[in-house]
Amino acid sequence: MALTARNTHRDLAYFYLGLIISFSISGIALNHREVWQPIRYTYQAEEFQYAFEANAAIDEALAKKISARFGLEKDYRGFRMNGKKLRITYHNDMIEIDTQTGKGLRETYRKRPVIGQMSFLHVTTSNYWIWYSDIFGLAMLTIALTGTFITSGKYSFRNRGWKLTALGVIFPLLFLIFAA
Repeated sequence: MALTARNTHRDLAYFYLGLIISFSISGIALNHREVWQPIRYTYQAEEFQYAFEANAAIDEALAKKISARFGLEKDYRGFRMNGKKLRITYHNDMIEIDTQTGKGLRETYRKRPVIGQMSFLHVTTSNYWIWYSDIFGLAMLTIALTGTFITSGKYSFRNRGWKLTALGVIFPLLFLIFAA
């Protein structure tokens, strides 16, 4: 049994090594997205003034009118109000306008090299990628379970590994109970 577990563990780890590294690095980066944006960065920022018409409704028609002013109507994704600020989003741009003062900011984004592509793997909704990720998740379970059979003796799962596993489970549980 140990030889089969060892071979399965090793071969799956080799096969998924690149994805494991990519998910690890980009996962760490995404954990700190309040500090920096790992997927994209602001390439250009431009301040502007917008004159709202008196009693103009802030709706999709207005968002599209503003989009046309900047030649962004083809990249339009949507709008929302955030307090007194109108935020319009596009594929690689964002416009935010204070509806009280008319002061606005247009930001143009570019994808962050390497880490941006790795981080995208966490959020993509492609059916093919979802299936591949599900298979990857099963492979991670297999790697974890086969790892319990690799070592025998005083360092085996039965003698030592279960204690480390218990500690590894307790910390996330405590976090979920007290911090979530």
